Amino acid sequence: MAEEKPLTVVSCTAPVNIAVIKYWGKRDEELILPLNSSLSVTLHQDQLKTTTTAAISRDFKEDRLWLNGEEADVGHPRLPSCLRGVRRLARKRRGGSAGAEAPLSLAYKVHVASVNNFPTAAGLASSAAGYACLVHTLARLYGVEGELSEVARQGSGSACRSMFGGFVQWLMGERPDGKDSVAQQVAPETHWPELRVLILVVSPSPPPGVTVPLAPWQHRAEAVVPGRMAQMIQFIQQRDFEGFGRLTMQDSNQFHATCLDTFSPIFYLSDVSRRIIALAHRFNAHHGRTKVAYTFDAGPNAVIFSLADTISPLWGRVPPLLPPLWPHRFLKGLPAGPASLSEELLSAVVLEPVLGAIRYILLTKPGPGPQLLDDPGLHLLGADGLPRPSA
Repeated sequence: MAEEKPLTVVSCTAPVNIAVIKYWGKRDEELILPLNSSLSVTLHQDQLKTTTTAAISRDFKEDRLWLNGEEADVGHPRLPSCLRGVRRLARKRRGGSAGAEAPLSLAYKVHVASVNNFPTAAGLASSAAGYACLVHTLARLYGVEGELSEVARQGSGSACRSMFGGFVQWLMGERPDGKDSVAQQVAPETHWPELRVLILVVSPSPPPGVTVPLAPWQHRAEAVVPGRMAQMIQFIQQRDFEGFGRLTMQDSNQFHATCLDTFSPIFYLSDVSRRIIALAHRFNAHHGRTKVAYTFDAGPNAVIFSLADTISPLWGRVPPLLPPLWPHRFLKGLPAGPASLSEELLSAVVLEPVLGAIRYILLTKPGPGPQLLDDPGLHLLGADGLPRPSA
């Protein structure tokens, strides 16, 4: 028998995703089973990603977790749920049964370190990228292949969509055990290479601490979302930006209208959010068609979709909302090229600047799903199973 390695280490990355048909409300809180299906765009990891390293060793005394360099509590129910799910699949793959003794390596404790290349508290779906990365890394560590989105869903609902690249639907499913509530790729990231995503991170605002009644969301889930899911898939497959953009904005508007229809009402959009909405509609009205489309999740940050040939003039209109000093600090991601703005466009679209309204702008595009890092130099954990010092 070959000598057992003292430490087995795997590192992976996973992406953020942005929903264009949104879900809200759960029919099962423990399993995170949604009231309705949803559909998202996976963003490129060159701009937004989580990196996770997981290690197992017979010498580890307990499971441990480090997030962005700080040790975190492993007692949160979502982390053990993901770990149990991957280990269960590993036992199944190795031919074990429910009553059989687990292979020794599955009984070892695990150390996990995870970092984001974007602010965790910026409202950019860090939990989706984080849990998708955790599940993908653990699966690689234990040699598990196949359907993993069900496990990722139990960490964070939208994490199941980050298990795939490109355009992804999360099927709500019907089974009470959640086995059919999984993510499926609608189209790969290469399907629509011209699509661009502009993220406007506004000045932070405190999240509302409210309990959400399900009645308004039940109507949305049953009467609104099913038809929109079918329409959105068709628009994506046809690369129809007019249809994609209008439906993206309509679903965002209806989502936030439903927030207002709860009692007490939920206010996620800020004054800056509403100015961005006005900017998009002025831009589209000037051109006589939908050239940009906004969407807002549960927060004030805006995500703007457009095509590559539209980005430069749009990019040129957003900086007036920025603080006037050192604007290069606020523009991140892909290059957009110089903006060529006509006087007519300026007079139709320009808004008075609100200094300090936006923290930064990031330009990206659709990208792939989780990736394995082959370079041991990229591991976040050292040979002792503890976080490496920051570079």
